[in-house]
Amino acid sequence: MRISGVVQYVILEVFIILAEDKSKVINLLKTAYGQIDGIIKMVEEDRYCVDVSNQILSVQALLKKTNLKIIDQHIKHCVKQAFSEGEVAGNKKVDEIIKLLDKYAK
Repeated sequence: MRISGVVQYVILEVFIILAEDKSKVINLLKTAYGQIDGIIKMVEEDRYCVDVSNQILSVQALLKKTNLKIIDQHIKHCVKQAFSEGEVAGNKKVDEIIKLLDKYAK
């Protein structure tokens, strides 16, 4: 979203995310939410297990894509800002990213 030629930023708790990326993240999460609701209905209706499993994999992919978008914004804004505040603050943010990557690798 552009306001007077300047990109608008929205502050969300401890990180900054571009308004347009926030919209993308919200849409991805809403889509995943809808798919999870559909999966619940599939299980309630005793649908074919492989079909249910495929839908679960689809939601997992959406959540992974969403998380990568958030991590991308964190690195571009929060980590960058932390390094401008000093090496100690920057290294702390890098350590957080390393812990996240470790979770992805498992």
